Amino acid sequence: MMVMLGTDAHKRSHTIVAVDPGGADIGSVTVTATTDGHLGAVQWAAQYTERQWAIEDCRALSRRLEGDLLGVGERVVRVPPKMMARARATARQAGKSDPIDALAVGRAALREPDLPVAQLDGPSREVRLLVDYRETLVRQRTALQNQLRWRLHELEPGYDPPTGSLNRYCTLDDVIGLLEGHDSMVADLARRETRRIRDLTVEINQLERDIQQRVTVLVPTLLAIPGCGALTAAKLIGEAADITRFRSRDAYAMWAGVAPIPVWSANNTRFRLNRGGNRQTNAALHRIAITQIRMHPDAQAFIQRRIESGSTKREALRLLKRKLANVVYRTLQTDTQTTHLAQAA
Repeated sequence: MMVMLGTDAHKRSHTIVAVDPGGADIGSVTVTATTDGHLGAVQWAAQYTERQWAIEDCRALSRRLEGDLLGVGERVVRVPPKMMARARATARQAGKSDPIDALAVGRAALREPDLPVAQLDGPSREVRLLVDYRETLVRQRTALQNQLRWRLHELEPGYDPPTGSLNRYCTLDDVIGLLEGHDSMVADLARRETRRIRDLTVEINQLERDIQQRVTVLVPTLLAIPGCGALTAAKLIGEAADITRFRSRDAYAMWAGVAPIPVWSANNTRFRLNRGGNRQTNAALHRIAITQIRMHPDAQAFIQRRIESGSTKREALRLLKRKLANVVYRTLQTDTQTTHLAQAA
């Protein structure tokens, strides 16, 4: 009998509920969110010879637990959070608690046989950490630049730096020179903000170079796709985590939110735009598509054919994004296999 070990992960504790194939609760335990606690959970689960762990896919809370379980040879699957609402709604037991949530995770995993299997984090997570950190710095710099513009407007109403120019060292030098003639708290704050913007720009540019180096080694073929720069490629591999966890290109497209959703019955066949999926990956595919429409002949010809066949320009763009998802999926598979072969050699 295969027992599903549904797990509700939290910052300080994890609750595990053993679920039999019929969905019944046959045992539970709560452990601390430490390596010793995780190993204690494994010892408790050893009473079930045939077992599989199901963990709600909340990486910040479950990453260490997954790593410890995989390290001792346990099999772990990830349950998407969106499945949990349906699992709780269909449960006979009312309320919400850690055991109820863990039971819902186990039951959801029993219903879905093709859930992604957890794997240890690889280079893709390092790329994602760099990308996320760079985006955090960019948001900080943008907030400072907006504030600096208002201070400059107060001090020098006629001075208006062009859009995007506050990322350039020469413009920042001009601002510092302009502020030398002012002696006030507003000018002092503006000088502080200008120096901080310069420091952030230096760090952001260095991060971009680091990302470029890593991506060039990991996915050289992906970078060859027209319109896919280093930052876009880093976003794609960072969000996908491991392309092998998708069973097909259609599954990847649905996860990315570029596959249309059927909304029809009887003889009225219709599809609607998928507004779900991973929006970061969807945005990355959108950037590639927009760039290709502007400069790539094949994409321009594809858009033209779709418009001539009756599609609107927006519909043609969606079709191009769906097509690009297939290309990205195939390319990531090729690069992943090449990387694994190089590491094995």
